[in-house]
Amino acid sequence: MSKGYRITASTGLHKGDRDYQQDQVALLSHPRIPGCMLGIVADGMGGRSGGRKASDQVMMTAKQLFERYSPDTDDVVAVLKQLVEEAHTVIKLTAISAEQEPHSTLAAFLINPGGDCHWVHAGDSRIYHFHGAKLVKRTMDHSYVQTLVDKGEITEEEANVHPQSNILMGCLGTDEVPPVSQHYIPQLQPNDALIACSDGIWHYFSPSEMGSALSMLTPREATEFLIQKARSRAHGAGDNLSLVIVKVEALD
Repeated sequence: MSKGYRITASTGLHKGDRDYQQDQVALLSHPRIPGCMLGIVADGMGGRSGGRKASDQVMMTAKQLFERYSPDTDDVVAVLKQLVEEAHTVIKLTAISAEQEPHSTLAAFLINPGGDCHWVHAGDSRIYHFHGAKLVKRTMDHSYVQTLVDKGEITEEEANVHPQSNILMGCLGTDEVPPVSQHYIPQLQPNDALIACSDGIWHYFSPSEMGSALSMLTPREATEFLIQKARSRAHGAGDNLSLVIVKVEALD
């Protein structure tokens, strides 16, 4: 990252209208390497204890792998793939002692000191990359409704209100090998923003609404705004909400 820029960031977590919190979110700064950070969201599923156990395992695995990570010698693509696979294995092991099947989504982005960024996801937690208010790229959900969108059978808007919108085609902790979808941003630019979030957030916003909020507000303000707006739009039926926002700003 050029010396003329700085990164500002924020995380948010709210249990919404649920009785308990199964989402987890973290923004980790590397213990040895300034300017290296990992943002991660995990949406746990599987009853009260199962879902929280699963998302906890994702966070623990991420922290351990990130602390060992060295940008100079390690292959980021391989490390993020390892994160998905190791968290998946650990969740499956905890399932042996859990009364309900623990599963979790995962959405993580890793920013290196040079300003390049890699991301990985499994499930329907999303990562969006904006430049100003404009959407550059977002993840595609590993979900049943996304397969219908891909086939041209329904629109993105119809997917959002589809009765089977919560059915996942892949996540961590199931019998199937989890999907590992990755993306690479060669260089983050001033006015770029990244947001990783669970479906409790993205379900209630169009990309243009999200982009406007991220471009006009600080990460902390945007976090509070998106949680508050999602809560009101859910009309008392809201899911857990989790998000991590990172903005790249030019120094004046």
